[in-house]
Amino acid sequence: MSVTVFGIRHHGPGSARSVGAALRELKPDAVLVEGPPDADELLALAAHASMRPPVALLVYPPDEPKRGAFFPFAEFSPEWQAIRYALEMEVPVRFMDLPQAVQLALHEPTEESPDPKTETQPETLRQDPLRLVAEAAGYGDGELWWEQLVEERRDGRDLFAALLELMAALREETAKDTTSADRKEALREAHMRQTIRRAEREGFGRIAAVCGAWHAPALSPNISSEREDAALLKGLPRRKVAATWAPWTYGRLTYRSGYGSGVQSPGYYQYLWSAPANVTASWMARVAQLLRGEDMDASSASVIEAVRLAEALAALRGRPVPGLSELNDATRAVLCFGDDTPLRLVAEKLIVGETLGEVPEETPGSPLQQDLSRAQKRLRLRPEASERILDLDLRKPNDLERSRLLHRLRLLGVPWGLVERARGKGTFREVWRLRWVPELTVALIEAGTRGNTIRDAATAFALEQAARTQELPGLTALVEQTLLADLAEAVGGVVKRLQEVATLSGDIPHAMDALAPLASVLRYGSVRQTDTRLVRTVVDGLITRVAIGLPDACASLGDEAAEEMYPRLVAVNGAVVTLKDEGHQALWHSTLKGMADQRQLHGLIAGRCCRILFDQRLLTAEEASTKVGLALSHAGEPEQAARWVDGFLRGSGLVLLHSPALWEILDGWVASLKPDLFTRLLPLLRRTFSTFPAPERRQMGERARKGPAVHAQGSSAAQDDDVDVARADKVLPLCASLLGIELAG
Repeated sequence: MSVTVFGIRHHGPGSARSVGAALRELKPDAVLVEGPPDADELLALAAHASMRPPVALLVYPPDEPKRGAFFPFAEFSPEWQAIRYALEMEVPVRFMDLPQAVQLALHEPTEESPDPKTETQPETLRQDPLRLVAEAAGYGDGELWWEQLVEERRDGRDLFAALLELMAALREETAKDTTSADRKEALREAHMRQTIRRAEREGFGRIAAVCGAWHAPALSPNISSEREDAALLKGLPRRKVAATWAPWTYGRLTYRSGYGSGVQSPGYYQYLWSAPANVTASWMARVAQLLRGEDMDASSASVIEAVRLAEALAALRGRPVPGLSELNDATRAVLCFGDDTPLRLVAEKLIVGETLGEVPEETPGSPLQQDLSRAQKRLRLRPEASERILDLDLRKPNDLERSRLLHRLRLLGVPWGLVERARGKGTFREVWRLRWVPELTVALIEAGTRGNTIRDAATAFALEQAARTQELPGLTALVEQTLLADLAEAVGGVVKRLQEVATLSGDIPHAMDALAPLASVLRYGSVRQTDTRLVRTVVDGLITRVAIGLPDACASLGDEAAEEMYPRLVAVNGAVVTLKDEGHQALWHSTLKGMADQRQLHGLIAGRCCRILFDQRLLTAEEASTKVGLALSHAGEPEQAARWVDGFLRGSGLVLLHSPALWEILDGWVASLKPDLFTRLLPLLRRTFSTFPAPERRQMGERARKGPAVHAQGSSAAQDDDVDVARADKVLPLCASLLGIELAG
């Protein structure tokens, strides 16, 4: 019997190529791979025709999926090539690392001890053993040394013997460098040795063991006896775990993603794995194609020059062929004209890559995962690693179903998509930004405890969330989410809970926060074919409660409190306009009229009440001028007057441009301010005028420059312009409908 150990780095085309060649030469009758034995039953799926790396094994406790661990594989991963070789040759293959069931039980997080997956430890030589070798060879880091001497080579003969000798020397050198991870590593290596011994007892004559290069020397039977390893592993705790395959991405194979065994350039490594002999020329051609696709210059002559420069740089640096650093330097100099910005695009699209793997339908998973997979196929909504904009027309049945699925997933805490914008909020257009990341698999498994389908799980979650929520805005948002997700079974329970909280709540600001989303639901619910009758009663009650309680809620507000109340006032008015209910409008406008005349009301709120009434044609221009004049009279405080102007004008100054009387009143008030008082009020006035659109500010500046004489003639001057009044009158009804106002008869 013989055991051959192949020490590798977990992801690298050179290691993968060398492992494949060595296995074909050795012809083992059993293959052992560093990995979780908990997933041995899933190994056969690696040979499935629908399996497309990058993929990852996910091993997790069913009662706590967030503590699960991923074990990623790319096509250029040596372990993947070993597994595929064994399956193709019909040779037994199994994992030999310490089971995750044990590792999770050994490292249960506590308040005193954080989860070991996220705990940060200072870097030691043990964590980067190749640094010594790299520095001795004149390299800046171990990654570059390994890449040039191992990953870029195509002849792996005698590689593993050399690596075994090197790692044995490094382990001896760093034996005194202890860390808190030493016991875990000792347990892992003991379990690997025991797995090898078990295979020998089963009668396998040629055993191949593929593991991380650091562990290779520790798998020798001379390290410890079987009795010693058995004693070390005896009595270890275990947790119940489950395992599945999950799609993975190249972005998650990088160091920057937080993956401890990551590499810097998975996309480039994939290219090295599958590229033709002339890597330099073909890589530069791919870079040029990418740049051309982004409307950047990349001529054939430039590609030739870039290839020549990369080869020259390699020769100057004593390298047999250009590596990634030479390719990047040549790309920057020739194709990017010295600019790093296009090079970042090359790094994102080619060097790292955006590939998302695929797993077969037969992959075991939670019922929720299987339901999502069926929905994705039915709706032709394929997950992708790169961002994708999805523009949905809710009048189309398929797009409407897509929207409902995405909203249900968001409700469950599986944010596959985020709503980027809606053209006319709540109408038939909905735009999503989609991107699938591997962590969503864990979120989906966790959500699976609430139901076996996306619809059932989302319904259960909505009802649970409603029972826990104590405030109106949260319940209002939940109602909106439930209706968008078309969860008819949950809407009744959530609305009932909303009614209970609304009835008991005396918090007017919270009631105001709740109104706008509910009004949007009532106004546009029919577009999504949802039944919103249950919401109507809640909205009626909230509008009545707000109209009655708002005057008291706005009494004696300070500046900060008034600023917080202002957007609520605007939002409630928008909700009333949206609903187009005469009863609501009459009640709301009556409240505003009372507040506009309320003494001691903060100027910002009083000014906005008057502006709303004026915009709704409930105040004539003469009445508005009178109220502006009273607010700016010398009998009041100038600061209060400035805040009143802010409330009346904030957002739009068109009222000044179209009302000479208002212009004159404001102009006269500003002119009457004493210099020191004007200096004090200027920041507030500037802030108010800064909210006006640029064309309005420009017209105001031109009118102010022409002087008072023109102001007095403003209305007559407008009549002298070449304006076709009859044509303008035809447009007014449509404009009024769009703005939500009614024209005077």
